[in-house]
Amino acid sequence: MSTTNFLDSPYDMAAGDRPPLALIAGPTASGKSDCAVALAQALERRGRRAVVINADSSQVYADLTILSARPTPEEMGGIEHRLFGAWDGAQSCSAADWAAAARAQIAQLHAQGAVPIVVGGTGLYIRTLLDGIAPVPVIDPQVRAHVRALPVDQAYAALLNEDPERAAKLGPADSARVARALEVVRSTGHGLAHWQARTEGGIGAHVVLHPVILLPERESLYARCDLRFARMLERGALDEVALLLARRLDPDLPVMRAIGVAELAGVIAGTTALEDATAQAAQATRNYAKRQFTWLRHQPPPSWPGISFKNFTKDTLSDILLRFLG
Repeated sequence: MSTTNFLDSPYDMAAGDRPPLALIAGPTASGKSDCAVALAQALERRGRRAVVINADSSQVYADLTILSARPTPEEMGGIEHRLFGAWDGAQSCSAADWAAAARAQIAQLHAQGAVPIVVGGTGLYIRTLLDGIAPVPVIDPQVRAHVRALPVDQAYAALLNEDPERAAKLGPADSARVARALEVVRSTGHGLAHWQARTEGGIGAHVVLHPVILLPERESLYARCDLRFARMLERGALDEVALLLARRLDPDLPVMRAIGVAELAGVIAGTTALEDATAQAAQATRNYAKRQFTWLRHQPPPSWPGISFKNFTKDTLSDILLRFLG
């Protein structure tokens, strides 16, 4: 990864130069959006157009304006934002779907001489964009139905026999990953490792990546998570969930499993007190932030700089911008 200041290094697409791609990653409520806007504004003050591209798996859905904490027009600060609310909730947006859309947006912006700033905390999205995705063939529907109907202990026992390499990497109770690994080996005749060695579509080798990882102190992050959900309620999260429920979508769709939807649905149905739903959703948000934090600590390359801080302040923002602007 290059660490040069991409503002002072003009690139020539016609000459085959690799164009710049900024990446701001971090757990939910860590201040990523503020950083992305501030960076874009700083770039534009120096004569470089910049566009923020969403890499958050909840913010892609049009139905989740409030519960996903999508930036408001005021928070966007006059900077163009893309892939926010780009999918209807009735349509699932997989990592491959998002990466394909992000690649197209990034290529268009590079052709125009602009700097894309990818911002988000969905690790699978980021990894798929940069490294590509395993070209696993479409799973036979009958195989999938049979595998998904198995109790997890039976599925894991079968995986130990049919793909022991993959089974050794999974917990026996990890039902989703165990089922995925078993359906792949049964439908394709090859284990996941075979397909993962053939990843395709990644753009990491074709850009000069300028990443930064935000790593706030845990307790302050969790406090921000609690405050964020309280503000979501003030902004109308209950009404947003009511509108979503009125669509009668498949409950297995990602939009229906977003944090806060089930909790507030209980309030609307009269089965859960608002105070209890708030506590449950806040805890779910903290748990999600913890998983993101763990991924960001261990999965990105060691060369990706991380910025640790207790409270997000103007000084923190200045430190982050210095990583990009020099």
